[in-house]
Amino acid sequence: MEASSEKCKRSCKPFTIIAIVVFSFVSCIYISRLFFEWEIILNGIVVPLWFSVLAFVIAAGLAVMLWLEAQK
Repeated sequence: MEASSEKCKRSCKPFTIIAIVVFSFVSCIYISRLFFEWEIILNGIVVPLWFSVLAFVIAAGLAVMLWLEAQK
């Protein structure tokens, strides 16, 4: 009985799964920008590469925290 309850907990949260995928994708984009040194220009101002490190840490951290919460 306990196994079916665990299965329902994981499958009953589609929004959580979608959020984990989105945050993981965003973190992959930011780490790719860092490795390939893609330049982003917003309104004539170049966004520095260190911003990608910060954004990667935040997005990956949110994905991991959501994944850990979904495992409970």
